[in-house]
Amino acid sequence: MNELPFDLAGKTALVTGGGSGLGLGISNAFVAANAKVIITGRREKKLKEACKPFPESMFYMVNDITELDSLPSLVERIENEFGKIDILVNNAGINMKKHVLDVTDNEFDKILKTNLHGLFALAREVGRRMADRKSGSIINITSMAAIYGIPQVTAYTASKTGVLGLTRSMAVDLSPHGVRVNAIAPGFIQSPMLEKAFSTDPERRDKVLSRTPLNKLGSPEDIAYAAVYLASDASKFITGINLPVDGGNSIGF
Repeated sequence: MNELPFDLAGKTALVTGGGSGLGLGISNAFVAANAKVIITGRREKKLKEACKPFPESMFYMVNDITELDSLPSLVERIENEFGKIDILVNNAGINMKKHVLDVTDNEFDKILKTNLHGLFALAREVGRRMADRKSGSIINITSMAAIYGIPQVTAYTASKTGVLGLTRSMAVDLSPHGVRVNAIAPGFIQSPMLEKAFSTDPERRDKVLSRTPLNKLGSPEDIAYAAVYLASDASKFITGINLPVDGGNSIGF
């Protein structure tokens, strides 16, 4: 038995949307677990700042996940410069709060192109290489919106529900090739964006906490530690799951 099953030493991880928020938290946790990490996103300044504390272990490449034609060359460049990708975290995503009757076709398409189409295209390119090597872990970020109905996030819900189905299907297709595919469904995680939303809608905050058995918001590190687990050999017999990290919110009354 591996004495350090949670250790990611010798592994290289690619984290999309890794310059801020949950992606940055996951990236930092991977570095702490001794992985080499490449983060991607559209804003170079954010990516550069994220990498500063870890000059030997975190690197970045500017990329827009919606530019599907760019993804094969991105993966090739990363593997040429940093070695094989052992872990992929599909974290990049966007949201939009709008009533279903007011969502335009273009808005709906934009959400799906970022959250689902881009995720699939990148996972396919990385997964193909992982399958050839008979090893790899892919982690997708879903949402509470893929578990129960949340008002005014129709397009986002459709995209994240698609990611959940894709996770299960990819897990079945790739398992014979030694590649595991899992998902994390973050609950309500402390962030400036969430605090801003709650400040204008205190009833929403009360509702969130009332149906969360642990009666508190999560922290980015809660998601990050779950990602380390699913990326590591500690979860070597786990594939196709959607892990809620939510303080019990998804089962609360």
